[in-house]
Amino acid sequence: MSLASHLDELQRKHGDIEREIDDAMNHPSVDDLQIVNLKRRKLALKDEIEKLRAAKPTTH
Repeated sequence: MSLASHLDELQRKHGDIEREIDDAMNHPSVDDLQIVNLKRRKLALKDEIEKLRAAKPTTH
């Protein structure tokens, strides 16, 4: 898998989790711990995306 496609996949997953968080926050029956876990997963993906972007070679 190329770096660009890997970044695209991570960004897609990040967006999916963001939608899950929004849905969970709109349902009062959802456990706060579940929302916290989703936010942690989202942050971990964001950190990985940023790390890969920083390591990505620049083309001039």
